[in-house]
Amino acid sequence: MSNVLRFNTSRARRFAVASLTTLTAATALAMGSRPKADDEATAARIQPVARVEMAGSAGAAKGSRSGEEIVNGTCGACHVAGVAGAPKIGDKAAWGPRLAQGLDGLVKSATAGKNAMPPKGGADVTPVELARAIAFMTNKSGASFKEPAEKK
Repeated sequence: MSNVLRFNTSRARRFAVASLTTLTAATALAMGSRPKADDEATAARIQPVARVEMAGSAGAAKGSRSGEEIVNGTCGACHVAGVAGAPKIGDKAAWGPRLAQGLDGLVKSATAGKNAMPPKGGADVTPVELARAIAFMTNKSGASFKEPAEKK
């Protein structure tokens, strides 16, 4: 009877070892079969959908840029798409209440910054250039402000 018991115990041990080896091998295979990290592909998948860069227009001397140049170089980053609640250029309903402040009131507000907009919209502009940019945007949105000239 002890031979039968020994045989069954030995057989049970062999089965347990074989099962454990198979399980370990399957786990190792499953863990090792993952694709290796590709830093370039990962960076491409998680890149931002957009970037906002605040830069003045190249080539024009500070103080001599037109309102359109300033808007295309900086202001348009938010005011074209309406980012962070910025009134979109051409949206008369959004600009209407703001136009009541007049050009001087809008320039004063933009100089200090308003809601999510930093002072001067984050642009490196002179006060006259800022006024030109505001006149350009608002005139596209229902105003009829005169674009200021550089004081001599």
